[in-house]
Amino acid sequence: MELNNEDDDRATPRSVLGRRLRRLREAADLSQRALADKVGYPHTYLSRVERGEQLPSEALAEALDAHFATDGLFVELLTMAQDSSIPDYGQAIVENERKATRIQVFGSSLIPGLLQTENYSRALIRTSLPGESEERINGRVATRMRRKRVFDKAESPFYWAIMDEAALKRPIGGAACMCGQIRHMLKAVESPRIWVQVLPFTQGEHPLLGGSLSLLTFQNGATIGYVESFASGQPVESPGRILELTQRFDVARSKALPERESLDLIRGYLREYEHEDDS
Repeated sequence: MELNNEDDDRATPRSVLGRRLRRLREAADLSQRALADKVGYPHTYLSRVERGEQLPSEALAEALDAHFATDGLFVELLTMAQDSSIPDYGQAIVENERKATRIQVFGSSLIPGLLQTENYSRALIRTSLPGESEERINGRVATRMRRKRVFDKAESPFYWAIMDEAALKRPIGGAACMCGQIRHMLKAVESPRIWVQVLPFTQGEHPLLGGSLSLLTFQNGATIGYVESFASGQPVESPGRILELTQRFDVARSKALPERESLDLIRGYLREYEHEDDS
């Protein structure tokens, strides 16, 4: 992959993608309209991609790779461009999720990211980024959805999620969105490698109120943590701090409902949202 700045002072995955598309198209002696006819997308769309004004969809990136036989180049650049939208404090967890053999998460007010549906994620991102363009919102959503591919690996990680009951009670995106979200979560836990527990309101205070925590364990037994709160996050690697966070997680887990009771509570919320959606 060639990265240079002949057309731009600062090469970015977005600008490189546009330049590579233009060069390949011109090398093939194709106009934008001719290429558009071959890949089945509007020439105006391709023009915006070439100028770096818009990222291609994953389907268009795949179509360009197939047409130019570029062995996944455009999909790779698209992934890099979308990942670059993740705040610096979130890059560590996204990268390490792919390597982890066990992922333990606690969410105090939201469904954990790896269990979110596209609609739920979009509702969250649109609200948290007021004024952001639809393209950038879609890019953030695509990045979050792509993280879920860790479950598609031949040896997927063990995943244990604990969520505060508030994550079920708050109707993110409305009743229909929550119905889809809860059904998706109930389907996910059919996997023998995924567990979900709910920490109910009746337990009162607990040591993880007001934030979220991820603990990622690797093949060699090493564990790193990731603590996130409003618009900020912090990776944690020091053994003393990991011990403290693990203790907090274990206390929260001890207060959570057992898995069967947790799923019964989740199904109860699903029935409430279904009733609300039908009315």
